[in-house]
Amino acid sequence: MEKRCGCWAVLTRTVSGVCKSSASKDSPNNIPRTSLVYDSATETRYLNASNRELSTSNEAELASDNANPSPSENKSTSKLLQFSFHELKAATGNFRPDSILGEGGFGFVFKGWIEENGTAPAKPGAGITVAVKSLKLDGLQGHREWVAEVVFLGQLHHPNLVKLIGYCNEDDQHLLVYEFMSRGSLENHLFRRTIPLPWSNRIKIALKAAKGLAFLHNAPVPVIYRDFKTSNILLDSEYNAKLSDFGFAKAGPQGDKTHVSTRVIGTYGYAAPEYVMTGHLTSKNDVYSFGVVLLEIVTGRRSMDKKRPSGEQNLVSWAWPYLGDKRKLYHIVDPRLEFKYSIKGVQKVSQLACSCLSRDPKLRPTMDEVVKTLTPLQHLNDLAILTSHCRLSSSQGGCKKKPEGLTYSQNFRASPLNIGKQHVR
Repeated sequence: MEKRCGCWAVLTRTVSGVCKSSASKDSPNNIPRTSLVYDSATETRYLNASNRELSTSNEAELASDNANPSPSENKSTSKLLQFSFHELKAATGNFRPDSILGEGGFGFVFKGWIEENGTAPAKPGAGITVAVKSLKLDGLQGHREWVAEVVFLGQLHHPNLVKLIGYCNEDDQHLLVYEFMSRGSLENHLFRRTIPLPWSNRIKIALKAAKGLAFLHNAPVPVIYRDFKTSNILLDSEYNAKLSDFGFAKAGPQGDKTHVSTRVIGTYGYAAPEYVMTGHLTSKNDVYSFGVVLLEIVTGRRSMDKKRPSGEQNLVSWAWPYLGDKRKLYHIVDPRLEFKYSIKGVQKVSQLACSCLSRDPKLRPTMDEVVKTLTPLQHLNDLAILTSHCRLSSSQGGCKKKPEGLTYSQNFRASPLNIGKQHVR
């Protein structure tokens, strides 16, 4: 039977009551893993740190942090389904390892199936495919993140936010049930797959993600996402992007307030420097993170990568000298694209990334302005590879045919972004 929960007393129970519960032997969190939680750091350490979460481990600080909106004050979250632990255990095949979709500091995400009109489990391949996220309640922080997800996604609905279907809050088991995103995360497509993500899809994903952030920032009570990164951008079968994981989301400043003072939390490589240094949270912190993701989309490189040479480990520091020079810009474009990208698109996206990454938060654009900039880039067809072929064959009377035996080095010299520096022979 379908169950819709309108009683939020279960969510507002005392935190201590949750934290003291012992883990059940059936808990999906019993699979061993590590949790990456570190202290906040100076800007120097931030620029050279590995890609890991920013967080304080001091629970006294967590308790004093500005609270998120109380679930009990939110009426629209009553539309969420309330699942029993037994139902979700059956829906995921007893949380079997081969159904794991992903893992993070929060716990594991499992693939499962439920009936279309309720909470009952369904056979694999039948009913509705869902993603079941198990939360490891690591003291106050874990509980707060779980409540934040339920509160924000229970009341915020947009095509570019992942849909929260329901939750389980039974004894010491705390799980969330989301719509299933068949193509996984942007992170996987950019960094872990052998087939490169086409440029057109990259622009589409950037635009959809920008619309999601713009919606949050323009909500009646502005919401700061606080953890915008490629692993939190999920894709459906048509490469429509949706923001997921609202555990770090925070109600933004209202009235005369210019910022929210809060503990520093997020992910190294994505968090804005002024936020890391001061703990002052504004929507422009999300804009900075969006700029980092734009660079990842253009370059195919991670925001922080310790496997690269010392001067290339921090993406922003490495790419910054190239962003303002059209002739140098070509050097940082993802080589796996093999010139199958829009010249104007790369230039516009790089300029936008440069604006988003401005050291002065006031100079960064709003997400509405970001959306406006990205929208016309969807249908550009000035592919670099076509321009290169035309210039290479111009001496023979045209560019009707693609030159045979064109090498990578020839392509590089013929790049339209390098015209004026080198001549094709």
